[in-house]
Amino acid sequence: MPQRAKSRVAAAALIADYLLLGQLSRAFWFVSLALVGTAILTLSAKIKVDLVYVNVTMQTFAVFAIAALYGSRLAVATVALYLLEGALGMPVFTGTPEKGIGLAYMVGPTGGYLLSYLAAAWIVGRAADKDLARNPFALGGVMLLAEAVILVMGAGWMAYLFGFEKGIAFGFGIFIVGDLVKLALAAIGVPAVTALVKR
Repeated sequence: MPQRAKSRVAAAALIADYLLLGQLSRAFWFVSLALVGTAILTLSAKIKVDLVYVNVTMQTFAVFAIAALYGSRLAVATVALYLLEGALGMPVFTGTPEKGIGLAYMVGPTGGYLLSYLAAAWIVGRAADKDLARNPFALGGVMLLAEAVILVMGAGWMAYLFGFEKGIAFGFGIFIVGDLVKLALAAIGVPAVTALVKR
């Protein structure tokens, strides 16, 4: 084989190795950050105040913060992995293992909220993709939309299980004030942290 051809083959092999190494590195960090995110979601689920049908936790704050920092793709993957862990029986949810585990727990009163976290992660993550996470007002507006989705899905599922009145009373009304406070903390905190890191 001529020397020039050998050089081209060697260069192509080097580029292929570099690209493969880059892909493996990105995959490693993607999985690592997703696992860190699921650990944060689990911890936030265990910080709770017990109510009648459901508990008030720090999960909405965690979902919003993770989505704003990770972007839509990684945030949705993180929440999906978290839900998969729970479906497989790991005690990652608020009431686990005391109130059951796995899919049986997921179709209980909190099932609508758990599923809504996927939608919320995508909504807030898309804002981060578009670089809106630096502006607390823009981020807060997007989080407000995501919060509405969480409450509608959560209360809707509770209404299906227990009737419309109980669904609204225990799945919507009792969460509004607390969730708005957590939303404000996330909307202010994420841009502040991002600004500090970039200094």
